[in-house]
Amino acid sequence: MQQEKQFLQDLKKYFRLNIYEVKIWTALLSRGIASAGELADISGVPRSRCYDVLESLEKKGFIIMKIGKPIKYLAVSPEVILDRVKKNIKEEADELVMQFESVKETDEFKELELLHKTGVQHVDISSISKSIVGRTDINRFMKNMLSKAKSSVVVVAASEHVERTAKLLKGFAAGFAKKGVKVRFYSPFNKAAMKKLQNVEHVEYNASTSFVNVDGKEMAFMVSNANVAPDFEVAIWISSPFFVNAVNVLFEESLK
Repeated sequence: MQQEKQFLQDLKKYFRLNIYEVKIWTALLSRGIASAGELADISGVPRSRCYDVLESLEKKGFIIMKIGKPIKYLAVSPEVILDRVKKNIKEEADELVMQFESVKETDEFKELELLHKTGVQHVDISSISKSIVGRTDINRFMKNMLSKAKSSVVVVAASEHVERTAKLLKGFAAGFAKKGVKVRFYSPFNKAAMKKLQNVEHVEYNASTSFVNVDGKEMAFMVSNANVAPDFEVAIWISSPFFVNAVNVLFEESLK
């Protein structure tokens, strides 16, 4: 039972699916072709959610709907799915790189360069940026960032980081409310995570990367691959109002 649970969790991570999608997909792979009712019985996914999950899987290209009475579904080859997921990840990474390249053309970046060239002393880069390695250290570092928030917190979470990030935010929600700190959480919808964040403004957003922005002055980005082992996860921290503002401009443009 534990091995099966771990198998489903691994697939969820590798293929960027939620747990219901994984259960329905593996159930269909085991049958080849099946109706929604049959898949609900096999997978254990509630019938009330089964059609929504099947529609989502079809849009993502994991299954094919066969018209008939009753409507049945066909599973797409895992090899085809793997190639498609790899292509999507590459396209998202290329798009993100292009967005960061455009930062060079902003007034904020030009001001940064001017400050760097004309300042009396060059800033020691190690004092305004660093890398953090390992999930435990990353969580600890982000908790420290959140604890210092005075006016605003913006959190963007990709699907693989939603529950983990929601857990981090939960411990600070009450304190933020008392201090008047405005908190916005952008992520794909996750029912379990949303229960933990009833007092936090949530915006449904299919993020391809994850970061935390505190007071518009410092940010921490997750930069490691979603499939990497916890001990090898990497995040980058930057403390620079100019840089943070430039990233905010790009992010807000992506919301339009």
